Amino acid sequence: MDKETEQYYDNLASIFLMQGWKDLIEELRDNALHINSVEHAKDGDDLNFRKGQLNILAYILNLESTIDRLREDSSDVSNL
Repeated sequence: MDKETEQYYDNLASIFLMQGWKDLIEELRDNALHINSVEHAKDGDDLNFRKGQLNILAYILNLESTIDRLREDSSDVSNL
């Protein structure tokens, strides 16, 4: 892994340790449950908008595990 990528992962890892990040993730998980409810969709456009919101929420909610996995994969490759 190049130094720039390693620094990027380290910067994100430091964010993940902050209480603010943990609070944000908890709030987004709660919001995702509400957004994921199709009964609240007014029409097809609103349903598609909710789908986009859920896509973004999934990216953010999975960011920490994605970065951890990328770091592990990079470590495994460098150990070969």
